[in-house]
Amino acid sequence: MGWVGRLFDARDSFARMVLLDLAGLGYLIFGPLGGDRPGVTQWVLAVIAFSLGLVLHRRPLVNLVVQTALLAVAIPLLDDITINQVGASWALLELTMRAEATRTIWLTAAGLAAVALTDSIGEPLPRFLAGVVGLLLEVGVPLLLGLVVRTTRELTTQAQQRAAEEQRRRESEARAARADERSAIARELHDVVAHHVASMVLRVGVARHVITDLDPRVDAVFGDVHATGTAALADLRRLVAVLRDPDAVRGDAALTAIEPSALPAALGAAVDRARQAGITVEADIDPAIGAIDAVRGLAVLRLTQEALTNVARHAGPSAVARLTVRMRDGAVHWEVVDDGRGPVPAPVPAGGGHGIPGMRERVEVLGGRLAAGPVEGTGWRVQTVLPAVTEGVS
Repeated sequence: MGWVGRLFDARDSFARMVLLDLAGLGYLIFGPLGGDRPGVTQWVLAVIAFSLGLVLHRRPLVNLVVQTALLAVAIPLLDDITINQVGASWALLELTMRAEATRTIWLTAAGLAAVALTDSIGEPLPRFLAGVVGLLLEVGVPLLLGLVVRTTRELTTQAQQRAAEEQRRRESEARAARADERSAIARELHDVVAHHVASMVLRVGVARHVITDLDPRVDAVFGDVHATGTAALADLRRLVAVLRDPDAVRGDAALTAIEPSALPAALGAAVDRARQAGITVEADIDPAIGAIDAVRGLAVLRLTQEALTNVARHAGPSAVARLTVRMRDGAVHWEVVDDGRGPVPAPVPAGGGHGIPGMRERVEVLGGRLAAGPVEGTGWRVQTVLPAVTEGVS
């Protein structure tokens, strides 16, 4: 806020009144050029106006009534009523800026105008017209300036409230998107883990029937492993039951468990869907991606689907997107970049999620960091590195 804004801030009424009183003292001491020196009556009325203005700076309505009354007293007694005119006008300005009801502003302004006109009633027409012009300056200018300050302050407050509400809305949407993405990840991880546990249970059961003449102790161990695995599967199903909502599944999001060897084909299918939507997609997919674990493989597929959906939504059918998936030292280097040239959005391909917040949530779960931002020109790039799986983690 600049010094002008601070000058008309409601909290700085005392500072404004001090400046006004100092200006009034300067007028009384130095006076108008060629004018008579102020008399005792003028000094008394001025000092009263100055003092009451300071005392009543937080009560603009009372101050305006007092300053108007002092002006009414000064009109028949003084030839120079400038001090009291300015005091009443400034009090009207303060009231206009700070009054809660506009009706109060118009009533008090009318009262001040009536008092100010008493100095011109009964005077010749030229002097009466001069009094009317002076009234415009004495009442109209502070009223107009006060309304401008008041309106500007209200608009600023409304803009700040809208900005705060918009920020809260965005934060709420981001939290909802992250929560939904976590639920999706939980469902997907359940299927991946359940797939492996079911495979282990099945193989243990087969081993118990295929291997004959088992040592009773070994058979007991096999039986315990089989029972534990079966119980684990039941617990997994119960724990994720609340996350299951078939009606809310988007597109091919129902596909949660995916074999790593099927990942290149799934990525190719996602690219084909984007191309069917009208986007030109150049894909550079490392065949070695088919050897990564199921969790990271599923993340790569979901990131690709979401990124291509965003290209369709924001860049349009004339855009050219490039998908790059590389394996380096066990880490997955993934990137989608487009030139952003499409003037009209394309039909959105299936597989979209919650945009950048959801993508970032998915990447951070796996220990990576998602970078998203504009590139040279009008394009956009989304990229990440999914770290290699640590020893002992499948």
